[in-house]
Parts: sequence; structure tokens; C-alpha cells
Amino acid sequence: MNDPIQQLAQDLDEFAQARDWQQFHSPKNLASALTVEASELLEHFQWLTEEQSRHLDADKRQAVAFEMADVLLYLVQLSSALNIDLMDAARRKMVINAQRYPAEQSRGNSKKHSEF
Repeated sequence: MNDPIQQLAQDLDEFAQARDWQQFHSPKNLASALTVEASELLEHFQWLTEEQSRHLDADKRQAVAFEMADVLLYLVQLSSALNIDLMDAARRKMVINAQRYPAEQSRGNSKKHSEF
């Protein structure tokens, strides 16, 4: 297995099997857990200025890294549960985004594609 995402999915599946957790890993539950972890990630930035959010101290940076890892782990488990090739979906979505947000129209602004 060469794909690191597929290897991570397999490792996560083995981790869950060893603990008999598959029974809890429905797509609904995994999506819910993903949302909770994304909120925990956001909590680290709550009340920070833009500048502060760009310059985290080492402890905060490590805490953020672990929350990001939690988000990734649940996302990979969800993609596995739904048999979705996450890398393929991401690549296809980037093509769609490139069409929605042409560089010449999007450069330097944050408008949504429907506002062009």
C-alpha cells in the first residue's frame, strides 16, 4: 500500500477493531465527531487577533497540531466508512474550484463565486 491516506485508514481500522469500536463508527457518528474536533480546533483561535493567530507559541502550536490531527483522523475514518477516495475527491474539487474562481477574477478578493 503506497498511498499514505489509505495506509492511515487501514491503521485506524485496526486501531478501532482492537477496541471493538467499529460499532460506534457509523458515518453519522464520524461526521459528528469530526465537527466536534473542528470546533475544538477553532477554540484555540477564539479571541485571538489575526496577527496572534499567525504567531502561536510552541505550546499552542502543538495543541493546534493535535486538534488538526484529530480532524484528519475522523475525516479519514469517514471517507473509509463511505468508501470515498479522499484524494481523488479533493483533486476533483480543486478542478471545480478553479472553474468557479478563475485567477483573473478572484485574485485579491474574497467574494464568493456567485458574486462575480
